[in-house]
Amino acid sequence: MQKAFGPRMRKLFKQNSQLLIALVAIVALLLFNLIRDPSFYNISVVESLNGAKLAGNLIEVIDNATELVLIAIGMALVTSACGGQDISVGAIGVISATVFTKVLILLFSSRPVTLPGILLALLAAIVVCVLFGLFNGTLVAVFHIQPMIATLILFTCGRDIAYWIGGQANLIIPTNPLTSMIANVIPGCPIPTPILITLLMGGIFYLIFRFTSLRLYAQSVGVNQAAARLNGINATAVKLICFGLLGFCCAVAGIISETRLLGVQKVSYGTLMLNIEMEAILAVAIGGNSLGGGKFRLSGAVMGAYAYKLLTRTLYCMGINIQNIKAYQAVVIIILVVVSSDIVKQAFATWRNQREAVKTAAVAKEG
Repeated sequence: MQKAFGPRMRKLFKQNSQLLIALVAIVALLLFNLIRDPSFYNISVVESLNGAKLAGNLIEVIDNATELVLIAIGMALVTSACGGQDISVGAIGVISATVFTKVLILLFSSRPVTLPGILLALLAAIVVCVLFGLFNGTLVAVFHIQPMIATLILFTCGRDIAYWIGGQANLIIPTNPLTSMIANVIPGCPIPTPILITLLMGGIFYLIFRFTSLRLYAQSVGVNQAAARLNGINATAVKLICFGLLGFCCAVAGIISETRLLGVQKVSYGTLMLNIEMEAILAVAIGGNSLGGGKFRLSGAVMGAYAYKLLTRTLYCMGINIQNIKAYQAVVIIILVVVSSDIVKQAFATWRNQREAVKTAAVAKEG
């Protein structure tokens, strides 16, 4: 039984090698915090605007990672199909927040906010962001512009578009019990709503991949677009769908990010969701997904996002100056990316094969 356990574990790790780096990073950080300060894992219930709410470092990591997880999911899909990254996701998220707020102001400037109105504002934000995603997708899929260059357009002017939509220098966030539930809690449920939204979005993508061939098509287009076309796959449509889904993720993430700031009277367009595009790319890479396209696992991107946020929370709890946290993050991320590189993987595989060959020769000699 022990002899069979080793090969089974090696096979399991080989099949899930994309997840290994992110998993090791998360486990290492959890063990480090357990040794450093066991109170890191304390969970309590606190009173919030909408009722009882779970609180604690782990809860905050899972909660605050929501926007990054959602965008990393869409980024992994676009990266797989297009072999490049969308750097306009932060700007599209700000546009989503602006459209959401603008619709609510237009509908309820002189009357109480209602749930149907919130749903209408949410739908409007999603539609607008999907259209912007399709705009990026058209530049990439139809005009064959490299993804990072194509999305540089909205990266540059997207926040200005949000400013134009909002019609003012700052976002004026409407404070309302219904809107506060988006980033707080639903009365009677102590689990932060963003965590529930993450589960819902994960379920939506699971159903998409379960009942469609989008995963296979995206990977096929990313590996070899010409071969995919010969097999009857419409590469242009696949890329457009991937960018549209990323726009959908950005819309939801932008609204959550905005509603977290309820009570803050004015929020600058330039600071909302700042640098999230770089964080999403890192999450995809830490999760073991190739940034050159092809095979991908959304679970890897999700774990990469949680690893990044867990690292951030750990550094914060260690008392690292907030101005220096990025530098510490960079060091750790460099180590993770280097360890997950193909060169290191090949070197490890060579060492492992040599070790097994030595063992086999020793057994043969004894026999």
